[in-house]
Amino acid sequence: MSRSEKPSRRTVLAAAASVAAAAVAQGVVPAVPAAAAPETDAEETGRADTRPIDYRSWTTYSDWKAGTAKGAGAVAGDRPGVVIGTPAGTTTYTDPHTGTKATWEYATWTGPVHQLAVPATETIASWNADTPAGTWIQVELHGTYSDGTQTPWYVMGRWAAGDQDIKRTSVDGQSDGKSTIWTDTFAIDDATTGLRLSSYQLRLTLYRKPGTKLTPTVWRLGAMGSDIPDRFTVPASTPGLAQELKVPRYSQEIHKGQYPEYDNGGEAWCSPTSSQMIVEYWGARPTAAQLAWVDPTYADPQVCFAARYTYDYQYGGCGNWPFNAAYASTYKDLQGVIMRLASLTDLETLIAAGIPAITSQSFLSSELTGAGYGTSGHLMTVIGFTADGDVIANDPFSASDDAVRRVYLRREFENIWLRTKRYNASGKVVSGTGGVCYLYFPACPSPSQLKALDAVGVR
Repeated sequence: MSRSEKPSRRTVLAAAASVAAAAVAQGVVPAVPAAAAPETDAEETGRADTRPIDYRSWTTYSDWKAGTAKGAGAVAGDRPGVVIGTPAGTTTYTDPHTGTKATWEYATWTGPVHQLAVPATETIASWNADTPAGTWIQVELHGTYSDGTQTPWYVMGRWAAGDQDIKRTSVDGQSDGKSTIWTDTFAIDDATTGLRLSSYQLRLTLYRKPGTKLTPTVWRLGAMGSDIPDRFTVPASTPGLAQELKVPRYSQEIHKGQYPEYDNGGEAWCSPTSSQMIVEYWGARPTAAQLAWVDPTYADPQVCFAARYTYDYQYGGCGNWPFNAAYASTYKDLQGVIMRLASLTDLETLIAAGIPAITSQSFLSSELTGAGYGTSGHLMTVIGFTADGDVIANDPFSASDDAVRRVYLRREFENIWLRTKRYNASGKVVSGTGGVCYLYFPACPSPSQLKALDAVGVR
């Protein structure tokens, strides 16, 4: 989070989309050609949905079998996934953040074409995976525009749970003159032209050290496409729930100045601090051995851990949205997705089922009563609603853990979270996040949780 009224890197990038350079990622791994006639997702039956949001995931054994595999294979069980079978070949990768050049065996899995129910101006991929030491993954997106032309294969992330083999990274400089990848988000460069992304495929490349039997396992792969209308204000929802979840409270501010190599703690750590709150709400946390590297004089060392293992070495921070969801999924029996929601009613549906959410918003100090700060981008955890319908949030931008719980006025919170346009302190029009949130929930949700997730579009 930045409390100055300067645009965040994400905001600057989004505003600069129309002048992006059309360079393709350097230093990577093999560009695997797309199939000549890609298979279309068998489930695409034109499902009607009034939401301007489309989320599709691949999680079942049937899903993984429906993709096109080269050296990869589907595995069944309680948590089906895709793994390396007999590798398709070897390649070299030079890590841009260390200069280390290494050889890797690889396999690929390419999903069917997904026809977006809502042709999208933005699309964000997210994934859940296990990457033992000596393995890592790359996630790519390729799509078709509404004018019939196609995108390149865009890298949406190179990721490992650890940081000993590669440095997890987004890839800058990806554009074709119609769309651009901004850290973790595919965006149409000029949505006013009417151009949209009509369909997409996702591709996984799985890597391991040659000559070993190691393999990453990917359990969930998905993407959220959306076409949120430009708006400074959003319709008000009617309160419908009074409930509060018992979510641990952690302050990012008590970490100010800690670990400069992971963006220096404090205001930069709203995303991992929020992620850690919900990870622990679900009963998970790092072990003592995993925390052994943290300075023992630091309080809440698990927040330092979350910052290290969500850090994006290209972005230079811990705010990469899919990297946070992937971090949550490294804990046993948890999964995470990046989603957009349509209203506070959606959040009420989730809270009623016991599922808190991490929301992304930006605002002036005058726009959120009681916050005491303004920000060009900040994450906080919604944990419930008062009897009046106001939002109960664990806001990590607080002086202490005890001060984290806040109550924010419903109408103010809903507007700053869901709008796509706002005025900054200089009176300049800048972007809003349009309802982005992180959702972390059990690998095997209860029936009520499944119903709530389905109701908000997570399928």
